Amino acid sequence: MITQRQRLRIKREMAEEKPTIWIGKNGVTEEIIKEASNQLEKNQVVKIKILKNILKSENAEALARELAEKTESTLIEVRGHSLTLYRVKKKLKGI
Repeated sequence: MITQRQRLRIKREMAEEKPTIWIGKNGVTEEIIKEASNQLEKNQVVKIKILKNILKSENAEALARELAEKTESTLIEVRGHSLTLYRVKKKLKGI
C-alpha cells in the first residue's frame, strides 16, 4: 500500500518527465502490458500517454484502471491524456 505522502512525492517527481509508453488506437494490448511491466520492474514508476483518437470511444480513467490492474501496479494519477503507474520492485529470489 502506498501512503499519501509517497503518492504526492511521485506526482511531483513525474510532473516534468516525458511519457515512455503511448497507448494508441488498439487500446491496452498485451505488448503495452508487457512493456509497462518491464519498465515498472526497472524504474518502479512509468508515465503513459493516451492518444486522443482512443479517447473518443473509451474513458482515460477506465483505461488507466485496467492497465494498473493488469500490471499489478498502483494508479498514481490520471491527468488529461497522461497517467502514472507505480509498483514496488519485487525482491530478488535466492539472495
